[in-house]
Amino acid sequence: MWQVLTGRKDGRVSFASEAETDLPSSDANFTTLLSQFTSRGLDIIDLVTLSGAHTIGTGHCFMIANRIYNFTGNGDADPSLNPDYAKTLRTLCPISPNLTFTAEMDPQSSLSFDSHYFEALNQNKGFFQSDAALLTDTRSVQIVRILQVPSIFFARFGESMNRMGTIGVLTGGDGEIRKNCRVVNV
Repeated sequence: MWQVLTGRKDGRVSFASEAETDLPSSDANFTTLLSQFTSRGLDIIDLVTLSGAHTIGTGHCFMIANRIYNFTGNGDADPSLNPDYAKTLRTLCPISPNLTFTAEMDPQSSLSFDSHYFEALNQNKGFFQSDAALLTDTRSVQIVRILQVPSIFFARFGESMNRMGTIGVLTGGDGEIRKNCRVVNV
């Protein structure tokens, strides 16, 4: 898929709070998403392309509870969500204080890395509100359509991953090249 750069320095400490502030919110609107990406040197193509990572895996139901149960405060679902998909999500994500419930982020394709996410998105089946936000800007709508072609998505995803990999690269005496990527060198 893409050549992963190696020999990069990792920090010696990490903070979960940094991830919470640096990662886009699941309910972010398009303007916020684009602003977060451009502030890191990425562009609209990177934003849409990297959102395609939602083609694999699951998302926590509590992150979409308001979207499927009480979007406007009247017990309704987000009107931008495909009504049949909203019903499916309500079945998969019952109202519950259990924060461990999850559902596939890409219906029917969550176990394979493919371009199905963009097809689902065009059917208003974006799992997160931030997914649906990609359909609120004419430029990103065009990119979503283009990325439905698997070969284009795969090539572009690799390029965007490499661009993202250049964010905050440590140089000089900062950080360390780890012998084991999971632990700080001793």
